[in-house]
Amino acid sequence: MSKGRTRRDKAVKQQYEQLPYPPRDPEEERTRLITGSPSQLVEVNHYLFNGARDFSKPFRALVAGGGTGDAVIMLAQQLADYGPHGTVTYIDLSSASRAVVEKRAEVRGLDNIEYHTASLLDLPEMGLEPFDYIDCCGVLHHLEHPEEGLSALASVLKEGGGMGLMLYATLGRTGVYHVQRALRTLVGDQDLTEQLSIAKKLVAGLPKTNWLVRNPFVGDHKMGEDAAFFDLLLHPRDRSYLVPEIEEFLASADLEPVAFIEPVKYDPANFIKDKDVLKRIKTLTTMQKAALAENLSGSLKTHIFYVKKRSAGASTIATIAPSMVPVLADRVPPKVFAGTLKGKKEFAISFDGEEVLLPVPLKTDQIVAMIDGEKTLAQIQQEMSLPWDQFRSVFAPCFKFLSALNILWLRQRS
Repeated sequence: MSKGRTRRDKAVKQQYEQLPYPPRDPEEERTRLITGSPSQLVEVNHYLFNGARDFSKPFRALVAGGGTGDAVIMLAQQLADYGPHGTVTYIDLSSASRAVVEKRAEVRGLDNIEYHTASLLDLPEMGLEPFDYIDCCGVLHHLEHPEEGLSALASVLKEGGGMGLMLYATLGRTGVYHVQRALRTLVGDQDLTEQLSIAKKLVAGLPKTNWLVRNPFVGDHKMGEDAAFFDLLLHPRDRSYLVPEIEEFLASADLEPVAFIEPVKYDPANFIKDKDVLKRIKTLTTMQKAALAENLSGSLKTHIFYVKKRSAGASTIATIAPSMVPVLADRVPPKVFAGTLKGKKEFAISFDGEEVLLPVPLKTDQIVAMIDGEKTLAQIQQEMSLPWDQFRSVFAPCFKFLSALNILWLRQRS
């Protein structure tokens, strides 16, 4: 191992020992559960298990590079709600971060978490049983050789399992790396407190022409949190990815992408109005479309996506069938959302300040109002007094619209 890599390894560990990230107060677990993508179980089920996974049965999840524990706590709480058979394994090199997670779990009364203070690179030699699901967010892009980390994760993934990953995206982080390079010239190997002091003074005086100043999509350095500031601008190792680079990266571990989250952000048709240009999109592959959308929007600062082993074969995404139960995201109350859509031909969403109008399929408001997380599509079909084929032709465009926003998923009725 080179001296440079050893020095950077130590610097990364020191950063997270002194500045656990993200900053979390364990007492807040008494009043809220932080959720998000990836790793909400209904979302995981939809994208990786055809909606057919029963989480009341044994299920092993790994959170690799778990930091202060958002994903760990979210998964552990959801699995505990299903029953006693789901477990979460936490691994992180920072003992300070681990202490935060353990306290958060204690406040919640969670006892289904196994803890390891180690690098995810150690996974192949740790003797752990393979995992059904692996969460690794914001970690691989901080490794000396991210491919080594991805290979380590793949080595402990069960056949038929999948992962939820997050990597930094290049275009939305424009300016971050310019300032990182400037700061490396100035701070060297000084202690973290001195690095922060110098960096804050530099950033406060950046000219208006600086790319970070001109980038409205990155704001971690404005939060007032030292851990967030350091992680963004002073991290010892940090790289980002474009969509084609992600595809190549996954192939290095014999993995393939299942879906980017939210899918609507990776559809270039949302950024193009000219009919002749739109025609050309139809010939592109899914990944080519995603790459085109990334280049057109320019605002993506992270890529969140699900992956599976290439050997898994057919698609793992849940599809429309009578026995499927449609489930709306918790943040979208069905009746309220149905009221929002009623009478609307277009639905406005914002891509980091750029408003995009999406066509609202017919009867979407009616269908949404009937979704309660328990009714099957067959039951909704019966309530609408439609033959299955006719109902399917009505539901399919609604499902495409809502799943593109990543607010509607399908699961098999248990």
